[in-house]
This record gives sequence, structure tokens and C-alpha cells, in this order.
Amino acid sequence: MKKRMPQLEFSRPLQVDRVPKLGSTEKLSADPEELKALARRFKIPSLHALTAEIRATPWRGGGMKLEGHITADMEQVSVVSLEPFRETVSVPLARYFLPHGAVVDNEQEDDADPIDNGWIDLGEVVAETLALDLDPYPKKPGEAFPGHVEDDGEDAKVPSPFAALAAKKDT
Repeated sequence: MKKRMPQLEFSRPLQVDRVPKLGSTEKLSADPEELKALARRFKIPSLHALTAEIRATPWRGGGMKLEGHITADMEQVSVVSLEPFRETVSVPLARYFLPHGAVVDNEQEDDADPIDNGWIDLGEVVAETLALDLDPYPKKPGEAFPGHVEDDGEDAKVPSPFAALAAKKDT
């Protein structure tokens, strides 16, 4: 039985050996059908726009370093009010790729993804990076759960529930 490869929603293959020694800048943009498919994948109501600018540079004996940023205009549903809201996010991108079987010397190289038959799919790299950056519990700006104190990073003076018991013990 022949194994079927999954169909990628946003595919932009880059042939590694065609990238110049000084690197290249790749600009990507999803079309309307790709945006719909990615919204389904991310389980969000809609993705209005997705663009990326990526600097591809040869790295470590046949490897590739990708650096850049992703911009996505999307609609999400607030976990507080259950109302949809639109937001634009900007996500940094930094990924490393090495050929299969490459010797790994340090931790940075250990995190490198494999190059698949001389190709890297930049569209899939963008989709994966954005998916990992999506807030699993999105809220509209300024929204909070009623009666819930958000941790703002400072030690808020919220009385301990045991303070009253401690006061009774002292008497």
C-alpha cells in the first residue's frame, strides 16, 4: 500500500542548494484559499492575511538558517466573552536545518530540523511557527474574567485566605 503524504495548506518549497552563499530574502503571502485552510488548521474563525519575510542563509555544511518575521491578521474568539475579535500579530522566526545524518556538535544544532531531500518548505515553517505562537486562551484587549485578579508580575497585596484563621489563633 502506497503511503499518502499529507497535503500542506501553505506550501512554498525552497531548494537548499540554489540559495546563494550570501543568502536570499524570501517573501511569502498566503492566497485566500490557503488562508481558509490555515484557519481551519489553527481552529480560528478566520485568517485575513498571512505574510512572512525570511532571510535564508547557508549554514554548517549543507545546512540552512532561516531568520525573519511573520505577520498575521486574524479573527479569534475570546475565552472570556465568547465574542470574536480581530488582531494582528507579528511573530519572529528563527529556525535551523541540517541534512539527514549530519553530525551534531552543540545544543543549537541538536534543535535543527532535517532537510527533506534537499528542500525546505518555507510555507510549512511559517505555519508551524505561527501555530506555536497562537494564544491558546485568547482574550480581547482589556478583557478579564469577572472577580479574577490578573497577575501583573508585581507582588499584589491580596490578603491570604488563611490570614483570618491566623488572627483567631493569636487570640
